[in-house]
Parts: sequence; C-alpha cells; structure tokens
Amino acid sequence: MSFPSSFLDEIRSRVVLRELIGRHVKLIRKGHEYSGLCPFHNEKTPSFTVSEEKGFFHCFGCGAHGDAIGYVMRFENLTFPEAVKRLAQEIGISVPNVSPEELKSEKIRSSLYDVMEKACHFFEKSLKSPQGANALKYLRGRGLDDDDISRFRLGYAPESRNILKQALISASVSESLLIDSGLLIKLENRGMSYERFRNRVIFPISDQGSRIIGFGGRALGDVQPKYLNSPDTALFQKGSILYNIKTGRSASVAAGRVIVVEGYMDVIALARAGIKEAVATLGTALSERQLALLWKIEPEPVLCFDGDNAGVLAAYRAAERALPLLQPGKSLRFIFLPSGEDPDTLLKSAGRDAMEEILGNASTLSQVIWNMEAAQQTLDTPERLAGFEHRLEKHARSIVDKKVQYQYRISFRAKLSQMTSKMFSQKSLRGANSNQQSGATNFTYKARNPPETLAKRREEAVLATVIRQPALLDGYAEAIGKLEFSDPELNRVRQEILTFYASSPDLDRKMLMEHLRLCGFNSTTGVILFADTLIKPGQSEIQMVDGTVMTEMAQLRVMLSELIQGARLEEAQRRYEADPNDENLARLLECKKVTMDSYRGNI
Repeated sequence: MSFPSSFLDEIRSRVVLRELIGRHVKLIRKGHEYSGLCPFHNEKTPSFTVSEEKGFFHCFGCGAHGDAIGYVMRFENLTFPEAVKRLAQEIGISVPNVSPEELKSEKIRSSLYDVMEKACHFFEKSLKSPQGANALKYLRGRGLDDDDISRFRLGYAPESRNILKQALISASVSESLLIDSGLLIKLENRGMSYERFRNRVIFPISDQGSRIIGFGGRALGDVQPKYLNSPDTALFQKGSILYNIKTGRSASVAAGRVIVVEGYMDVIALARAGIKEAVATLGTALSERQLALLWKIEPEPVLCFDGDNAGVLAAYRAAERALPLLQPGKSLRFIFLPSGEDPDTLLKSAGRDAMEEILGNASTLSQVIWNMEAAQQTLDTPERLAGFEHRLEKHARSIVDKKVQYQYRISFRAKLSQMTSKMFSQKSLRGANSNQQSGATNFTYKARNPPETLAKRREEAVLATVIRQPALLDGYAEAIGKLEFSDPELNRVRQEILTFYASSPDLDRKMLMEHLRLCGFNSTTGVILFADTLIKPGQSEIQMVDGTVMTEMAQLRVMLSELIQGARLEEAQRRYEADPNDENLARLLECKKVTMDSYRGNI
C-alpha cells in the first residue's frame, strides 16, 4: 500500500523521535544527538544514536538505521503500512485513500527526491574541492566551522553552465528530470539547457521529512539577484515551506516557541548560539500557507525584523496579512532588532543574552497594529483621533473570526479611551496652570465631595441612568466625560460606556449591557442597577423613582450638577489650604453657600 508523501511527512514531523524511542531506550544527550544501548542487539557499550535534527536513528554496532516509521517497523515487527497506521492513530490523523493518479504523481515525486539528494551531495563535494575555495572562505568569514557546514549541508555551485548536468545525467536521471527539478533552465526553442545555480554558496532546503526539495543560492560575485531560490516544482513551493522547518519544529517542543527570521544565515547564526527553534521565509513576505504551518507548531510564532524602515514596513505587511486569518488562541508576536542589526550581527556583537532580552519583550499583533496607525500623524485634534479610531476599527473588522474581531474592537476602544482621558487630563492641567498664573479660575472635575458614601451612590446613580436609557448620552455624554469618579471601578465603567457610545450611535440598553458583560463588568453593573434605583438629590438614601425618560433626564441633570459642584467645592478647599488669602477664602465660602442652598432646596 502506498501513501502520499505529504501524509508521511506529517507523521514524521509530528512524532518526536527521541520520545518515541525513549519509551524503550534510556537516552543520554551528547551534543546535538542522543545516545543509548541499541534495542536491536545486545551490547554493553552504547553505540545507538538518535538525531532529532536529522530525523533518524543509527546503530554503529549492528547498522540499524531509519526514521520513526522504520523504528516502529523494526521494534514491533510490523510492515510499512502497519507501522504508518500505528503512528497515524497515535498522533490522531486519518489514513488517506490513494487514487491511481496520486500513485503516479508520487512516483514522479520519488524520482525528483532522488535527483535533489544527488544534487545536494554534488554541491557539498564541490565546496570541499579547489573550485569551492572562495565559497568556503566566505562561510569561514561568517564564523561557520565544519560542524555548522555539515549540519546544514552547505555546498557550492561551480561557475559552469553544464558541470552539474554532466555529473548527474545517467540511466536513472534524465535531462528532463533535471529541468523538472528546477536545477536546469531550458527556454522554449532556445537550444541547450543550462544550470540555474552558478558560482553560488548553496543552502539546501528540506521538507518536514528532512528530504531536499529545493535550494537557495547566495552569489559570491557582484551578481543580481544576490539570493536565488529554486523555482516552484512538484516538490517545492516557496510559499508553502520554511527554511529549517524540520529542526526548527523539533526544537520548538523544548523551547516553547518558534522564531521566524528573514534569511538562511540568520537561522544558522541563531543555531550556533543555541537557539535552534528558528525558521526563515524564503525571500518573500510571510504567506498564508506558511502562517498555517507555523500555527501547527506554536500558537504565537515570534516574527523577527530588522529595526530599519524596511524591517518595520515588512512587519506591518505581515501584521495586515495575518489579521483576517486570526483564530481564538492563534496570533503572532513581533520583535524589532536595533537599527542596522540582524540576528547574525547582533549575536556577534552582543551575544545570546541580548537576543533573549529582545525576544522576552516581543510585541503583540494588536500593539503592532496600534503603533502602525498611531505613527501616521500626531493625534492632537478630535478629527485626527476620529480618523485614528476609524482605521483601528477597519483593521479589527477585517478579522473573519467574530470572537477575535470583537476582542480586538473592545481592546482598541479601551486603549483609545485611556489615551484620550490622559490627553484630556494633561490639557486640563496645562489650562489650570495657565489660569492660575493669570489669576483665572479653572476646575478639573473630580467627584470626591460630598462625603464618599453619598458621592459613590450618586456616581452609581448616574451610571444606572445612562445604562437604562443610553439615549440620554446624546445630551449628557460631554458632561459625563468631564467627570472623574472617585471610585476607580465605577470610573472604568464610565469610560467604557463613553467609548462604546462613541462608536455605536444606535446604542440601546441590551447592547450596552452585553458589552459591559464582555468587558468584565457584569458584577459591577449588577450592583449599579440593584433594585433599579436612583438617588433623590440632597438625600443620602437610595429611593425608588419613576423610570420614564423625562424623569430620568431631570434626575441626571441634577446629579451631574451636584457632582460638579462637589468638585468645585473640593477645589476651592484645596486652594484655600494651599494659600489662605482673602480671595481664596471668599471663593470657598461661596462654594459652600451654593452647596448648602442646593441641599436645602432638594430636601
């Protein structure tokens, strides 16, 4: 029975080889590999190794060798189909049915895999030949040693139009197969084929089963493009794969993260520093298929960008591309390196600790979107703030998943409310300082007077009124917005109501109640609306009133007036205590008189 290679790759990528074998063999870590006593023959000295990076086990004693499927076949004495089904069941994936057309396609793919492996061997051998001296010098100059070169199977494509073709063409490898693999280029009706990679350092690109599917070539001379990838073939689609995917995925299990960088050398530099859970896009923006692949590894991949303008723009493009695809629990995080640095240069100049510090301060996707829009202009006028809010809302609404979309919307509104409140407070403070210097009077409303219990009840009553009748906000939102409640929780509810009202002109009670519940204010709202009460002005007890709009409008007007008057009285008291002159005393006595007259008029 045959299986699609993509299905087998899925099994190999999802099975952690050291855990599978570790059920039967005590494995001890030695460098990049694990060692133990071979389970297939009796031995006293360990000669059995497991390489998670390369995806296979090997015994130097008896010669046993294979991947996860081969291990189960040998250890449990199963056939290939039986071992595949056994592992598929263990990791929870279904075994697909294979059509005759798929079998034919798999045969072609198998031939291409063979060609790519032979080409990889050729490039590796060329790097060690006299022709590869400059390529080897380049790699040494980048700090790579023999172990790095061997681990990533780096090679060299000689400066020739036919040397690879001459080396590979045989009874089993035809010219057309080399063309189909992307190693040769032949234009229609334009004569002989020629080699795609010439005088380039070669970076083999593997699939999730560690099989070579393509190559990346870095030019050694002054040639454009500087980096060249294999074209899309039956094996290789650059928008569907990531460089170092096999090792990066395996390493992410222990690291609890996966890092996405821009280039091959970035991945290698991180691996040299002990950060093996890195993968790279292949010279293109992060695609939807690559994003889906990353989310199979970790729910929040970390995208690493250079700190220059190009890196910031690339991050913004990735953020916008990801937004519509977000799912509950699936997102992205972002890090930005110092300007002029990439992972390779940063690690050389500052070491792993500096890189880990940056990784530990990764920004969320929502923060990147916020920063992207906030950077467009100074947010110093109502019109600019409205434009900022509109752009944030547009981004949030691009998210297809409704639950995630809603959370983005309320998160943006909450941050916008905090920002505008802070801006208002700063402007009020500047205005107060200016007025004090000129002798004028200015008040920053903080509802702390009358006494705390009554003030809190009046604050609750104001909120209860607008929750029951959101239409009243049309006339009183500005006045409520100038208040700062003495109770912090009630103040947060006030801010959230005003923010939601600003973006929902047709707001009704049901919508507002549901929004407050989703924002975590359900219990607070219940206390506010307890017994459907309001305070009768001038009284410290809560009293039932008629719930009509006209009555509530009148009550709201009086309560707001009393809260504002209380704030003025507190301000006058503060000024007199700071400077007990005749003018401040007169102001304080006047505020007390107005407060008492209001109290007597309402009892």
